[in-house]
Amino acid sequence: MSLHRRSRRLPALVAALVLAGCAPGDREARVEPPPTPPAAVAGLCAALHEELPDRVAGLARGETAPRSDLTAAWGGSAIVLWCGIPRPREMADPKQEGVHVNGVAWLLEQLPAAEGGGFRFTTGGRMAYVQVTVDKEHAKDAGMLVGLSDAIAKTVPEGIASY
Repeated sequence: MSLHRRSRRLPALVAALVLAGCAPGDREARVEPPPTPPAAVAGLCAALHEELPDRVAGLARGETAPRSDLTAAWGGSAIVLWCGIPRPREMADPKQEGVHVNGVAWLLEQLPAAEGGGFRFTTGGRMAYVQVTVDKEHAKDAGMLVGLSDAIAKTVPEGIASY
């Protein structure tokens, strides 16, 4: 499935550190925020942060360190969200796979074993890019994106992000 924009993954080192930083049962996850996005995007991310669900895939939302409206985590670092990431280079690849969940288009990427073997999902067609990594244990199906998609549809308008 082709999306207008494809996702750029965070550097592999950052993703590996996030996945290795906390076990899924930890209450706080070490999650480095993305580079500071434009003010309008940061505002969308702050609104999204307030609407994010308390549970994803049965995992409770915890705290991230450092605290940021650009990040969220569930089950320690089992599921991690970044909002306001720069335009992912993978958005330009028409061969990338995607799914639509509750009106939100997601680029789907399986992570290599060196990065935990889970999945990375990145929104397309929205005014801010949102990226979610899910560890192998919790990446059973795209249904875990339902609550996230609802929050994104409510707070991040459709359009093409220009950063």
